[in-house]
Amino acid sequence: MARVTGILGKKVGMTQLFDSKGDVRPATVLQAGPCVITQHKTQTKDGYESAQIGLVEFVKEKNLTKPMRGHFAKHNLPPVKFMREVGVEAEAFGEEAKALKVGDRVLVDIFEGERFVDVIGVSKGRGFQGVVKRHHFAGGPKSHGSMFQITGSIGSSAFPSRVFKGMRMSGHMGDARITTRNLRILGVDKEENLLVIEGNVPGSNGGYIMINKAKKPPRERRGFAGSATVDPLKAAKRAAKKG
Repeated sequence: MARVTGILGKKVGMTQLFDSKGDVRPATVLQAGPCVITQHKTQTKDGYESAQIGLVEFVKEKNLTKPMRGHFAKHNLPPVKFMREVGVEAEAFGEEAKALKVGDRVLVDIFEGERFVDVIGVSKGRGFQGVVKRHHFAGGPKSHGSMFQITGSIGSSAFPSRVFKGMRMSGHMGDARITTRNLRILGVDKEENLLVIEGNVPGSNGGYIMINKAKKPPRERRGFAGSATVDPLKAAKRAAKKG
C-alpha cells in the first residue's frame, strides 16, 4: 500500500443512511480511485516530498500533449487525464520513502482506520448573477413599480466620492476551488473503491475531486463530567489545601 495521504476520484451522488438511533444522516458516495503513482518527488531532487498520482480511467493518447505523452512513456504508464500531487506520510520519509515506486497503485484502503477526510472539488458554475442570489441581499420592495433585485446605492456622493474596494456586487458565481474539511467517514467499500462520507462535497455528480486525510481532525467529545474533564474550581481548592 502506497503511503500517501490522498487519492483522486469522482462524486457519484448523495443518499441518506440511518444510524443505530434511527436518525437519518445525509451521505455522499465517492468513487475513490483506483489511482497510479506517476512521479515521486524527493527532498534531495525536488526540495520536498510528494507523490504525483493519476486517476486510472480511459483517455485517448491523441488528446494528450506531447510532454505528457513523454511523461507517461518514460515509466511505461497508461495515459491518464486527471493528475494531482498528494503528500507523503511523515513516517515514510527517508529510507522508507524509497518504497514509493512509480506505477504503484493507490486504492481506497489508505483510509482504513481514518475517521475524517478533507475533500477538494470545483463548485457548480452559476454564471453571472446579481447581488440577491450571489450575496443573499434582501433586495428592494416587491410592490408594483419597484425593481426587486437591484443593487441600490454603492457609494456616497460627497465623501469619499468613490466606491471602496471589495464592494459586494454582481459578478461571476461558482466554478471555484472549494475545500470541505473534516467530513466523517461512514463506510469504505474496498471491492468497488467507494467511500461514503457524511455531508455534501462541492461539485456536481461525476465531477473530479481530491480526497485527503484530515489535516486537523476535530476532537471527540468526552462529556462534561468524564474522567478527562477538569473542574478548575475544585482543582484550585485541592492545590490550596496541599499548600
